[in-house]
Amino acid sequence: MNKKILVTGGTGYIGSHTAVELQNCGYEAVIVDNLSNSNENVIDGITKITGIRPAFYKTDCNDKNALEEVIKAHPDIQGIIHFAASKAVGESVEQPLKYYRNNIVSLINLLELIPVYNIKAFVFSSSCTVYGQPEMLPVAENAPIKPAISPYGNTKQISEEIIRDTIHSGAKFNSIILRYFNPIGAHPSAEIGELPIGVPQNLVPLLTQAAAGIREVLNVFGDDYDTPDGSCIRDYINVVDLAKAHVVAIERILNDRSETHLETFNLGTGRGISVFELIDIFEKATGMKVPYKITGRREGDIETVWADPTYANETLGWKTEETLEDTLRSAWKWQEKINQNLHSPEKCTSAE
Repeated sequence: MNKKILVTGGTGYIGSHTAVELQNCGYEAVIVDNLSNSNENVIDGITKITGIRPAFYKTDCNDKNALEEVIKAHPDIQGIIHFAASKAVGESVEQPLKYYRNNIVSLINLLELIPVYNIKAFVFSSSCTVYGQPEMLPVAENAPIKPAISPYGNTKQISEEIIRDTIHSGAKFNSIILRYFNPIGAHPSAEIGELPIGVPQNLVPLLTQAAAGIREVLNVFGDDYDTPDGSCIRDYINVVDLAKAHVVAIERILNDRSETHLETFNLGTGRGISVFELIDIFEKATGMKVPYKITGRREGDIETVWADPTYANETLGWKTEETLEDTLRSAWKWQEKINQNLHSPEKCTSAE
């Protein structure tokens, strides 16, 4: 029997790609998602890629009773990968209470249910935002955790503290926290990718929409940062590479390879790329022009950050494989698929 893994937020961008990689590696994914920022049609995309239709429940992780009913229906769940959360930095500044409720209550519900159902492994989706604006680059796991710049970043810091305190109290499960940098791209099949409901909050969907003519221009938030070209610098990681890291993390716990009850890893490429560099690489990789304009800085944005992935490379045995060029081509292929579906009666399998 395949090992069952509960994937919260599993119709979302990273969650859906992780469900694919889990099923490709012989696991059985059980997906819960409230569809607040994704579409149930993504389950069709996962099925087309893997040949297996995962169990899906339209469930809000803030509803503990409903969440428990899902776990009761699958008493052999061995691990949880927790993605379900609100995740836009700018929106969190405007709607902080939404972020504190969604991101923290859902986590507490899961941590309370884990011992009741003897679940062994908990992998948490965290973020490089916990480092704030780092003093030294690249960022290693032992870098200081600075005061959060946004409510979103603060929810990730608080969530990590909650997990740490729970483990320290003697909880009978192991956990891995994955702090990842900036996921981009789409599955090479173009069956799943990044398409949030409403206006995207991330750079690459806005970039591809501008290239496709769906948006007049891509807004670049600031060109006066203390960087070589004045734009923010990030570590852009292929979403499939990122998804594979979650499978490696679950396997590490379930196969009793964890060195401690709680481990933390940075997931990135180790390469910092500016917004203007990303636009240039996209244009060269795809042959598409990206119209853009400079606007004011966006509150909550960090100036410069990229990962030191050495610990994940050496200890997890994981590393990124896809080039930035191929990753951006996959994002464009996904955008073309979306464009086709906009002009056909079939719905696209959107995910965010």
